[in-house]
Amino acid sequence: MSAAAMTQGAREGGGQGTSGNVKATREDWLDAALAVLATEGVARVAILPLSEKLGVSRSSFYWYFRDRAELVDALLKRWEALNTRSIVTQALAPAATINEGVCNIFRCWVNPRIFSPRLDFAVREWARISAEARAALDAADRERTAAIQNMFERFGYERRDALVRARVLYYTQIGYYALDIREPLAARLALTPHYLVAITGVAPQDSDMAAFRAYAETHAGESDFGGAA
Repeated sequence: MSAAAMTQGAREGGGQGTSGNVKATREDWLDAALAVLATEGVARVAILPLSEKLGVSRSSFYWYFRDRAELVDALLKRWEALNTRSIVTQALAPAATINEGVCNIFRCWVNPRIFSPRLDFAVREWARISAEARAALDAADRERTAAIQNMFERFGYERRDALVRARVLYYTQIGYYALDIREPLAARLALTPHYLVAITGVAPQDSDMAAFRAYAETHAGESDFGGAA
């Protein structure tokens, strides 16, 4: 999957349009840089290699960005718009039951078009060496957890209970990615009802799982910035 497809819903406007011999748009630069960030790390995000990937002169970069610092700042915003916005949006999605609500969030874990694990961990590695990235990551983790907590509270869970369940849901999935666990989709779907019981305390009905199962199967095999599905 191309970086452009991965970030279609999270693009930013701005910058001048192409003209003359400038063939790459601001979005092209951001797409290329985001792919490098996700697959190689922030240290490899550099203007000259990006210009070579895009087949344009290095000077065209400066149509859209003052310097590399402005580019990497835009990458943090793009990451937030893709990964964090998706979790918040899914936590707010309509649901008839708490298990259906959790399954809405689970959609992020099976569709790399709306949540990229590789990009998330690239930012986590970046945060080890950058105070700005650390601050952005901490804010994102708080916002994601709060959105999930609020979802539990809407279904009547007490505030602290909702917080713990939100952390269990979110931290478990981040740990799942950190351990690089790989299993067939069929195995994941078979375990999903058991995860739901552990997270919500409520046994799911078939109707809770039906839409999620269809959604997961639709996105089976999609890659995350060219990585394993």
